[in-house]
Amino acid sequence: MSYIAPVKDILFAINELADLEQIATLPGFEDATAETAQAVIEESAKFCGEIVAPLNVSGDRNGTTWKDGAVTASPGFADAFRQFTAGGWQGVKHPVEFGGQGLPKLLATPCSEMLDASNLAFALCPLLTDGAIEALLTAGTDEQKQRYLPKLISGEWTGTMNLTEPQAGSDLALVRSRAEPQGDGTYKVFGTKIFITWGEHDMADNIVHLVLARTPNAPEGVKGISLFIVPKFMVNDDGSLGARNDVHCVSIEHKLGIKASPTAVLQYGDNGGAIGYLVGEENRGLEYMFIMMNAARFAVGTQGIGISDRAYQQAAQYAKERVQSRPVDGSAKESVTIIHHPDVRRMLGTMRALTEGARALAYVAAAHSDLAHGHPDEATRARNEAIYEFLVPIVKGWSTEASLEATSLGVQVHGGMGFIEETGAAQYYRDARILTIYEGTTAIQANDLVGRKTLRDGGAVASALLAEIGKTVDALATVQGAPFESMRRHLEAGAQALKTAVEHVVANTKRDPNGVFAGSVSYLKLAGIVLSGWQMARAMLVASHKQAEDPSFYGAKIATAQCFAEFILPQALGLSASIVSVKGGEGILALSEDQF
Repeated sequence: MSYIAPVKDILFAINELADLEQIATLPGFEDATAETAQAVIEESAKFCGEIVAPLNVSGDRNGTTWKDGAVTASPGFADAFRQFTAGGWQGVKHPVEFGGQGLPKLLATPCSEMLDASNLAFALCPLLTDGAIEALLTAGTDEQKQRYLPKLISGEWTGTMNLTEPQAGSDLALVRSRAEPQGDGTYKVFGTKIFITWGEHDMADNIVHLVLARTPNAPEGVKGISLFIVPKFMVNDDGSLGARNDVHCVSIEHKLGIKASPTAVLQYGDNGGAIGYLVGEENRGLEYMFIMMNAARFAVGTQGIGISDRAYQQAAQYAKERVQSRPVDGSAKESVTIIHHPDVRRMLGTMRALTEGARALAYVAAAHSDLAHGHPDEATRARNEAIYEFLVPIVKGWSTEASLEATSLGVQVHGGMGFIEETGAAQYYRDARILTIYEGTTAIQANDLVGRKTLRDGGAVASALLAEIGKTVDALATVQGAPFESMRRHLEAGAQALKTAVEHVVANTKRDPNGVFAGSVSYLKLAGIVLSGWQMARAMLVASHKQAEDPSFYGAKIATAQCFAEFILPQALGLSASIVSVKGGEGILALSEDQF
């Protein structure tokens, strides 16, 4: 099935929920008007639907290949990537001074979502390049910025993140790769890096690897890690490409999904040492890499939204065509298309509500990021930065967990045909499965939400968001109608459940860390459900005022929000109960190792 970007839904979320008009008042973003947004999104939708989406199934069936150290992209990918870069899509949100378009994150995010939905494996390449750009913008020297950023932003070169090693997964304290200073400002890098997304390919002239490694006499643990630029080809002073560097792809992984995205094992220094350049200061590499990781984590949350929408579109289309069984209400004597059956509608409604709720939360988070970077008032910047930082693990963790439910429901709507690869529904399920794992598992996001984002400020940001939810609950009480009353009741109960959980986390983490962290994923899911439900309630209120303008579109907004209220928000009560009931040394935490 072809992908049709939900342009109208995206524009609604940008304008009505994330308040693009406010973002366009920020210095440097004056051109980000509603008209610009519509033009950019419509053009992105056209490119994704016509050029990239048709390669999704073929890329899954004919993935990347490795031979003698060289990786060849899936058929059609290199040409699509050339069109992607020629269109300036890599540089949408990056600085004009280095060749980017300088648009806000709020406009770049839907472009990423549409690319993710059209072809997740393809979209991973520019995602990693974005992360490398962010790190160099923050920590690179002026010379490094001038040498690498224009080519990365143009898409002529791509970027990677090199963290993981065979013995060091999420625990980066175990990194062993080493970097030996050469006395001329360069280093020679040695080591093995695994799980390197698009670590080798034939779609760009050069690949700029950002690599974590240890210098001699560096402190043990994470405090002794530095970050290095290690290009595939050396870059001459005039910007031309020089000799091949001593970094080679020794294999690529065979995976459950995203088969057209090469996941490389890279070997550094087999022939004397790969030449690298220190980024920032020694022993601060993890700090700089987290800049990449934070950008990538938000982007992976967007991937969850995109794949959910793609799965929903296919399931809805199938449900309108598949004839099976008579309706349960006896309204027809012959079999009908399955979209008439209540449980199929429940599944489709849940998929749609999860997708729209996650989209709205991500776009609102993107707007907070723009305000944090661009608002002239320091206190306003700080407040928005705190909210954005709080939301990032939720956008990453909850949106990707929701994508597993959405893509699984997509298979279920297809019935037995969903289990057959030819329908395409299974690919979305397989592709989505990595999203809760890479760039930090859901548990890592949940630990971050508990430790850094809730405990650190005593729950202040969470409490401020709950206060805003309370205002929306009050507004719902002023609108008559069953959908609004249903949302008001369920959102109020969900907010209370989240408040109880926040108070529990703040009060008990130091006293009972095992008990609290055993419930951390439930805490993240609870926050995701309630905060997304809040955005759905806001969408419902906007739709109530505009319904006469477009009864079908705004009526669907109200109905989808009601679905979220009645099928998703009630989960908040159960999640909250499970969080506060877990105690260290009891239940699952009481089992000894040999009892598992």
